[in-house]
Amino acid sequence: MTDNAYQKCINPDCRTELECASVTGGFKCPKCGSLLDVRYNWDRIEIPRKLCEFAQRWAKKDDPLNFSGVWRFRNLLNFCDDKYKVTIGEGQTILQQNDAIGEYVDMRPGRLYLQYEGLNPSGSFKDNGMAGAFSHAKMVGAKSSACASTGNTSASVALYAHSCGLKCTVFIGSGRIAFGKLSQAMDYGAQTIQIQGDFDDCMRQVQDVCVRLGLYLLNSLNPFRLEGQKTIMYRIIEQLGWRVPDWIVVPGGNLGNSSAFGKAFGELKELGLIERIPRMAIINATGADTLNDLVNNKKLVWNGGRVEQAIIDDYYADLTARNFSPHTCASAIEISRPVNLKKCLRAIDICDGLVRAVTDEEICDAKAVIGSHGLGCEPASAATIAGLKNLRVEGVIAAGETVACVLTGHPLKDPTLTVNYHKEKQGQFSNPPIEAPNDLEEIIRLIQS
Repeated sequence: MTDNAYQKCINPDCRTELECASVTGGFKCPKCGSLLDVRYNWDRIEIPRKLCEFAQRWAKKDDPLNFSGVWRFRNLLNFCDDKYKVTIGEGQTILQQNDAIGEYVDMRPGRLYLQYEGLNPSGSFKDNGMAGAFSHAKMVGAKSSACASTGNTSASVALYAHSCGLKCTVFIGSGRIAFGKLSQAMDYGAQTIQIQGDFDDCMRQVQDVCVRLGLYLLNSLNPFRLEGQKTIMYRIIEQLGWRVPDWIVVPGGNLGNSSAFGKAFGELKELGLIERIPRMAIINATGADTLNDLVNNKKLVWNGGRVEQAIIDDYYADLTARNFSPHTCASAIEISRPVNLKKCLRAIDICDGLVRAVTDEEICDAKAVIGSHGLGCEPASAATIAGLKNLRVEGVIAAGETVACVLTGHPLKDPTLTVNYHKEKQGQFSNPPIEAPNDLEEIIRLIQS
């Protein structure tokens, strides 16, 4: 155990504090039911004077913790002893500067960067979080784990559970998961339970199951998972020569990433490791645009933690009354009741952030553009480029600002959508296969035409 960290309720009127070893109530405050944060006693932790000092660990990357793109920055998420820390090589990702895609969104050369999280072991950003969460699971002696998933979480949980020797159960909605992701969960040995409902139904069920059976919950309600996801921002800063970009653009689904990123920048500023905090743009799909609607139309704000719960309750009651279920090609963000909504509102406050929604057509076109210029990605990732393109048209983001877009997952996460887009000529960037007779001269003619 360590005295470096503790859990604290995010409700400013509650202020409940718990030891890190506590998993009371499935990672909800036992007094008021609010979300929990991991907080640190920074005066007990050795913090570098400058972020660039973390680069020294590359010289000793034969140590698995130094090689990990999460635990390389362990001073900034020091909630457990090193003996509990889990790594399977996550975080070996790249920040690619891409002028071709920059031209598509009307950015000046040298200004657009793509943080490609598809290089993680399970092919998505989730592995950053699982390195943190499964380390905590080991610390508390968990034996069985569970999650609800639109796909990437189940793949990552199954992979890390296997590496840690934990039993794993994943809940998915009927017909609401891409086969590329489902295949991973099954291949990695997870017990898969398909609920007759959508992700929000699965999320509700898995929380109750974890409380009843004492399973370790791996969804982003788990604050230790979000600690691992903070490191995506550390690596962006690292790859920019320890400079902070002007903007971070991220897809918005269950809002774990945006919540983690806001917390990361708030802590770095508090510690004096950065001079300024970048702005953040969170991009929903129009078919699952709860955050966009609540922030831009209902004017929901963080308000120092005193979020107007009545606005949320009325909004969700209306969804229920209309029997609303989200629908978007970007299955990873097909969520209408994001569990990290309030933490995301805090991140928007910290980062002077904004929210936008983009159509499936815009997502698919952006995905094809990304794929044709050196990096493939899953549909949800492409929401970042679609959103950036619109923000450039609005004039919100300037052409000369430095922008880092987070590409959350690998293109093979959802190959069916990709093949259909191209084969069925669904968009202006479609690249369909060409039918050819079994004739050499005709094949040569087609190639040369």
